[in-house]
Amino acid sequence: MNIAVLSTNKNLYSTKRLVEAVQFRGHHCVVIDHSKCYVGIQQGKPTIHYKGQDLSHIDAIIPRIGSSLTFYGSAIVRQFEVMNVVSANPSQAITRSRDKLRCMQILSGAGLGLPITGFARSVSDVDDLINMVGGAPLVIKLLEGTQGIGVVLAETKKAASSVIEAFYGLGNNILIQEYIKEAKGTDIRAFVVDGKVVGAMKRTAKEGEFRSNLHRGGSAEIVKLTRTEKQTAVSAAKAMGLTVAGVDMLPSARGPLILEVNSSPGLEGIETATGKDIASEIVKYLEGQYAITQAAKVINTKRKVKKESKL
Repeated sequence: MNIAVLSTNKNLYSTKRLVEAVQFRGHHCVVIDHSKCYVGIQQGKPTIHYKGQDLSHIDAIIPRIGSSLTFYGSAIVRQFEVMNVVSANPSQAITRSRDKLRCMQILSGAGLGLPITGFARSVSDVDDLINMVGGAPLVIKLLEGTQGIGVVLAETKKAASSVIEAFYGLGNNILIQEYIKEAKGTDIRAFVVDGKVVGAMKRTAKEGEFRSNLHRGGSAEIVKLTRTEKQTAVSAAKAMGLTVAGVDMLPSARGPLILEVNSSPGLEGIETATGKDIASEIVKYLEGQYAITQAAKVINTKRKVKKESKL
């Protein structure tokens, strides 16, 4: 197979590991900067070019779309899909997962556990919004934030009101969530591939920090998930339509609560903590999907020939 890893930085750990896994399993791999791809849209002949070269020879892609390039990156993935190229994650699911509010609404509709979450736009609604999520302390999140950036813990109602009003004044969209005290600065990242949890780690915030993100100095260790935690992670990925997903959950008195479902989860933390070859699990999924598409082509060709022979 000719497999392309869509990444703007070929030196990132996740990108390099995916290339290694693709090559180890006997396939040809190329890293393509999706921000520099461009498409041709015409009847019956969709195309993608990169640095002047046609990419019609690509059989499968592994999208690593950064949050700042969600719109353009998803459009490139969608064009590959139109060309019947196998993708590790569907373009629509990538777009859906990047909208934190939409993600929360979808997960809520699927009946999955979540921290109580509020969303509003008017300063006049702040007091009721704070009460809606159980009062202070509470967590305030920018909708566009990643890796723990734009996440604030407000210890008091007064502090919460001030931060929320400040964000509103700057024209930012935010979510307000209840603070899960019993989590004690820890969360769980479950890595899901094709409906199975292939690795899981517990992340712990550094001293004086409530955000457990590794980019914020948190630490990670392997963890064995309970049956409920596994089911929650798999159900969350399924609800979002993602084949490859990092599902972040908080342990709570009422069971695991989903914080986020990531469509481009990093591999370094999970592979280091678990010692597992997660990259190869993604490649195995592509192999299976490619085999299915090839078999379907053979069947369709035979049907076409049979139909023409009757004419």
